Order: sequence, then C-alpha cells, then structure tokens
Amino acid sequence: MSARIDAARADLESRGVRVAGIAMLDHCGETLEITSPDDDRAAMLEVLDQHFAPADMLVANDDIVFPRVFVSDMDSTMIGQECIDELADFAGLKDKVAAITERAMQGELNFEAALRERVRLLGGLPTSAIKECLASRIAPMSGARTLVSTLKARGCRTVLVTGGFHQFADPVAEQLGFDYVVGNRLEVNTDKLSGGLEGAIVDSAVKKATLLAEAQALGDDVVTLAIGDGANDIPMIEAATYGFAYHAKPKARAAANGRIDRGDLTKVLKLLGVPMRDWVS
Repeated sequence: MSARIDAARADLESRGVRVAGIAMLDHCGETLEITSPDDDRAAMLEVLDQHFAPADMLVANDDIVFPRVFVSDMDSTMIGQECIDELADFAGLKDKVAAITERAMQGELNFEAALRERVRLLGGLPTSAIKECLASRIAPMSGARTLVSTLKARGCRTVLVTGGFHQFADPVAEQLGFDYVVGNRLEVNTDKLSGGLEGAIVDSAVKKATLLAEAQALGDDVVTLAIGDGANDIPMIEAATYGFAYHAKPKARAAANGRIDRGDLTKVLKLLGVPMRDWVS
C-alpha cells in the first residue's frame, strides 16, 4: 500500500499539485484521505482514480472540519431504492418508469419533464399503494441511521432534500432522524393519484438553494456536507464543503470531492475523522 501512496504522491507532484498529507484510514486499502493546499481537484481525483479506484475518499484543501449542516438526497442514497420505480411496480409500469429514472439520473433527460412524465403514468393508482410500497419495498441504506444519528449528536443540522415525494420522504426522515424535509408532493384525488404534482418542483436548483440557505441561517463560513448519487444532486454536491457521491452515476461522481465507491454510509464518518467509538446507532 505504501508503494501505491508514494506513486500517487509522485504523480500528483509531477502535475504541480502539492500534497500536504495522504493516508489510508483502514488496513484494506478502501478508505483514503488526502489534503493539498492546491485547488486542482480534477487532477487530484484523476490521479486517485488511476491508483486507488474504486475506493472511499475525501479530497480537501485544509484540515477536515466537522460539518454543521448536512443535506442529503433520499433515493439510492439514504434508502436503497428509487421510490417512484417501486411505486410504479404496483401499476405494472416499473420497467417503463425505471428506464426514465435511469436516464434522468445519468443527466440525459430534463429532470422536471422526466419527473412529470413518470408521475403522469401513475395516474389512477390508489393511494393505498404508497403505504404498501413503504412497508414492503423501502428500506434504509446501510449505515444511514448511524450517519444521521452521529451527525445530530454532534450538533449538525440534518436535512433530507429529494426530487421524490413527501409521501415517502416524511416517514423515511422520521425513521432516520432527519430534522427537516424538502420534497415534491403527489397530488391526490379521492384516494387515487391524479397523475400530477402539488406546488413547485424540487429540482437540482432547489437542492443547492436548500444547502446554502441552511448554512446561511447559521452564520458565515459554515462547513457543509452533502451526499447524493445522480445528476440532480450535482449543484448541491459542488456547493458543499464536502460533497460526497455515494455509489454514484459518473457525472455526479466527477463533481464530488468525496466518493464512497465501496463502503456504506458510515465511511463518511470515518473520512470526517469520527472514531467508531463515537458513532451513534
């Protein structure tokens, strides 16, 4: 492992990137932390991919500081599923809806148009399907509860912000312990989904704005943490002090200075320097 670290350091320095520190945080070569006074993140991530990928890593210009605000995506990040795809299965439309979801997450489709098209396909589905879907299909991602609980125990504000729906996000947030939820809302007519949405759309701009507003409410120079996996999360990830891509699509992964490619969500705590003895389940 030391040979790989030395090779990565030499490669970075050959590109004019100074390395203040580079270290593995575990013995299996999966979790990497690197600090540099330079801001050439693209070069650093390219080199790290070449020498270590897949790995769990965080690249920072200064010493790691514990965040005061945490904003996270929900689907395929805090939970292991895409709620709209699972709900569509109750209408016999999962494959069709999931194909649209995948293209939207890859950044190939306009988010709002893709969302409205998928919701339209759910028109007429009884609202009882939401409760059944939550009970039988939706489960937290490994490490999600520990991550949120540990952040909160240290005074971090936790916000779940999703391009999905309050009908799913509210119970998920309650289960995991989030302080606040921002999401879309499925419109209901007489115990059936109308095929439409209530109110304005929560998209990538709203996710970023939520992160910035939460930080501004706490003062100046607030350290923030964001986690997501798809193209809709990119502005939020880029705006955060520590923006993590969790088992993410390529475009989201390229935008992040933190990457979880192999481990579960507790790897974020490890990269923030929180010892396991202080994790809260």
